[in-house]
Amino acid sequence: MKLTFVGGASTVTGSCYYIEVNKLKFLVECGMHQGNGSEGLDHRPVPFKPEELDFIFVTHAHIDHSGLLPKAAKEGFKGKVISTKATKDLLEPMLRDSASIQESDTEWLTRKAMRTGGVPTAPLYTTEDVEAVLPLFDVHEYNTIYRLGPGVRFRLLDAGHILGSASLELWYQDSANEKKIVFSGDIGKKGSPIIKDPSAPEAADFVVMESTYGNRSHKPLQESINELASAIKATFKRGGNVYIPSFAVGRTQDILYILNNLVREGRLFRFDVWLDSPLAEEVTKVYVAHPECFDEEARRFFTTRQTDSSIRLHFVRTPEESMKLNRLKSGNIIIAGSGMCEGGRIKHHLKHNLWRAECSVIFVGYQAAGTLGRKIVDGAKIVKVLGEDILVRASIHTVNGFSAHAGQEGLLEWVSSLEGTPTIFIVHGEDEAAESFGKLLSGKYGYITHRPVDGETVEI
Repeated sequence: MKLTFVGGASTVTGSCYYIEVNKLKFLVECGMHQGNGSEGLDHRPVPFKPEELDFIFVTHAHIDHSGLLPKAAKEGFKGKVISTKATKDLLEPMLRDSASIQESDTEWLTRKAMRTGGVPTAPLYTTEDVEAVLPLFDVHEYNTIYRLGPGVRFRLLDAGHILGSASLELWYQDSANEKKIVFSGDIGKKGSPIIKDPSAPEAADFVVMESTYGNRSHKPLQESINELASAIKATFKRGGNVYIPSFAVGRTQDILYILNNLVREGRLFRFDVWLDSPLAEEVTKVYVAHPECFDEEARRFFTTRQTDSSIRLHFVRTPEESMKLNRLKSGNIIIAGSGMCEGGRIKHHLKHNLWRAECSVIFVGYQAAGTLGRKIVDGAKIVKVLGEDILVRASIHTVNGFSAHAGQEGLLEWVSSLEGTPTIFIVHGEDEAAESFGKLLSGKYGYITHRPVDGETVEI
C-alpha cells in the first residue's frame, strides 16, 4: 500500500489521504482548509487525478473532512463516496451551504477586482457541483465488514464525534500477510450530551490518528455547564446579550440541549434563544431523523414540544430577521455560525456587539490558529470584523468542556485499546499538540510514531 498525506498532516484542517493498493485508488477524507493562512491551499496541485479515483471515504460531515467533494466531482470524480447514512444526510445541506458561501464571496471579490481593473474570481465549486456529487454517496452501516475490492475490506466504527461520525478500519493484502490500517477520523469524548461514546478498534498494524487535543484535557462536562450558566447569569445581570459562535453540526444541538436542561432544572429563568443559522435549523432536522444515533433522553428532547419550563427557541431564517437581532439589548442568547467566526452571521453580531462591555461572547469549540475566533480568545484588544476595526470590550469566555473532540486522556484510552504496538501516524493537530502526543505515545506505550508532512508518501 502506498499512502500519501495530501492534507491535514501538517495542520488541523484539510484532511485528505490518498491510497493506492491492489490497483485501487481512493481517498480517505476530502477536506477543505480553513482559517487564515489557508488561502490558496485548496487550489494546490494534488498527487492524483480525481477521474481515476474509485472511492472517497468520508468519516464525518465537518467541512474540513468533506468540503472538497464537489471540487472532486467538478474535476471528474465519478466513483463512490462512502459514509454513514447520517453523514450523507448532514452533507446535503452543508455542502449546499458551502457552495452558496463561495459563490457569494467570489461575486463580491469579482466586483471589487473589476473596479480596479482586476480579473474575475471563480468559486472553488458551485451548487451545480454539489448536486453532481450527492448521487455518488454509497451509505454503509456501522460494525459490518464490507469488501472494497481485490484483497481490500473495510468497516466503519462509531467515532462518537458528531452524528454519523466514523473511524475507518481497512484490511488489505498486497503481500503474503494481510495487514490493517485504521483512520481514526475525529474521535469524540465519552459522556457527550447526545452522541454515543466512541468505539475503538481492537487491533491494527498502522493507525492514522488525529491529535487535536493531544496535549491537553477538557474540563469535566458538569464543570463546563456550571461555567456556562454562571456566564449567562452575569451577562443578563449586566444588561447584555450572550453571543455563542457555534458550528451548525453537533455543537449547536448540544448547546440547545444543555440550555434547555438548565431551564428545566430551574438553574436559569426561561429566556429567548435565537438560532441565527438556517443551516443549523436544517441540521437539527437531520438530527431528529436519526434517533438511532443518540440516547433515550436526547430522543425525548428532540421530539418534545416546548413548555413553560423550556427555553423559547426561535429560528432566524432571513438576513432581515438576523439584522433585527441587533436591536435586542439584553436577556437574549444568540447562537450563530461559524464556530470559528470566519464567516456566517456571527461576524455581523460581533461587529455590532463585541464593543459592548455588558455583553459576552462564549466560545464552546476549538478555535484554529489564524481564525478570528482564535484572535479573540487569545486576548486581542482590537480585531478586524467585516473590514472594520472593532474594540473587544465584551466579556470573553472559553468553555472547552463542550468540545466534540476527545481530550488527551480520551485519545490515549482509544489508542491504548489496540493490541500490539502499531505504528502511529500523527495527523490533524497543531505542532505543539501533535509533538506532545507523539512523545507521550512513544514513552508510555512504546509505539513507533511519526508525524508526516503534507505531500509525504509512505509505503506500508
